[in-house]
Amino acid sequence: MRLKKIKPAHLKTLVLLILLPTAGAATADTLDFTQAVQRALSQNPDILIAGTQIGQAEAAVRQSEGARLPKLAVSVNVTRTDDALNAFGLKLSQRSATFNDFGAGEFNPANPNVLNIAPRDLNHPDPVNNFNTRLEAQLPLYTGGMIEGYNEQARAYLRAARQGDTLARQKVIFDVLRAYEGVHTARAYADVARQARHATESYVKTIDNLVKGGVVVKSDLLSARVHLEDVKVQQTQADNAVQQALDQLHLLLGMPLSEPLDVAADVEVHPLEGKLADYQAEALKSNPGLAALRNQLDAAQAAIKVARAGKYPQAGLLARFDTNDNSVGFDAHSYTLGGQVSWQLFDGGVVSGAIQRAQAGRDEIAARLNQAENGIAYQVADAWRRADEAQRRVMARELAVSQAGEAQRLVDKRYASGVTTITELLGAQAQLDKARADLVAARYDLKVQRANARLAIGRLQPDQL
Repeated sequence: MRLKKIKPAHLKTLVLLILLPTAGAATADTLDFTQAVQRALSQNPDILIAGTQIGQAEAAVRQSEGARLPKLAVSVNVTRTDDALNAFGLKLSQRSATFNDFGAGEFNPANPNVLNIAPRDLNHPDPVNNFNTRLEAQLPLYTGGMIEGYNEQARAYLRAARQGDTLARQKVIFDVLRAYEGVHTARAYADVARQARHATESYVKTIDNLVKGGVVVKSDLLSARVHLEDVKVQQTQADNAVQQALDQLHLLLGMPLSEPLDVAADVEVHPLEGKLADYQAEALKSNPGLAALRNQLDAAQAAIKVARAGKYPQAGLLARFDTNDNSVGFDAHSYTLGGQVSWQLFDGGVVSGAIQRAQAGRDEIAARLNQAENGIAYQVADAWRRADEAQRRVMARELAVSQAGEAQRLVDKRYASGVTTITELLGAQAQLDKARADLVAARYDLKVQRANARLAIGRLQPDQL
């Protein structure tokens, strides 16, 4: 057998047809649900904000813990003065004071008024330069609970920030689930639209043959063609909805709209097994939003402890090493050791006001926590009921599709036999299309409501669906 020689133009076209699907697949970024979640979590603004809040809280903990440790400071001061008191004191610090600094040269024992003479060198000294280098250490011994209160407050805020990060992550997962499944749902709608168009095109072809055979009137063909145009519009809308769903997923994942993106298999969200009351109790313990509020309540309680510290004494130690010289140097050394206890006995109600303010802040958070607990219990129950309704709706819509399909088949036969009208035929097809679309919507709603229930409980993770 002789093979026909392929023309160069035909060969080029064949190669393009072979490579085109491969090229398209290589450029598209197909993500499964877990990959989509990971990508969203890595660049979602809410997650980035939660991360910075954790960083701030960790820094606050380190700051509060540092307050327990000694503080060591070094300073260098340069002074030039002719103030009598300071000039004499600086000379003493430099270990350079002399009798002449007291005006000894002006002292005359023979003068009966000598004690009334004001020594010029003492009252009007020449300017004195002083270079002071100081190393000072301070250690708090007792602060009335202030340092401990700040540390407790910082640690509570850190726990709250971490719970806030968990809550933000679960909300992002929920948003990704809706967007990801939104793409599948839009494609399911587009598939329904394609089925409707295929069926309507088949009607037009059949009715056209019946018109040519004189079985039906031409108005039936016109009605079928009008209906076909409507179906084409609906298909265009469905195809646009697919692209819109992909665009929304692009935005959620932080991807440019020009970057090719596709989704892998749809997500199966399993129902929660057990009793509603058990899941409500779990939500009260595990919901990260509630946990964050409880930690904020702990921080508010610690703030009261900080405010009350003002009613107690403060005690600390001091160690200081100084050098003083009239030029740059370290000639005259001195040290100072000391301890201090101070207790503010009256402040006009400042501390009492601070305590009352802190207590009011704690009461506010406690009220918000109580409100949130009631809200979470309601959210779990509402999502539970909605998921059950969605499950029943899916079953009903599946039955409706089956019944509408059978009704459409019977009406099609009746129309072919001339027993019914084109209106009833197209109406039966429209009813089937609606039943299919309603089933698509019910299945999407079922997944969303099941995920919403898990979000309210606090267990929405890709590996827990």
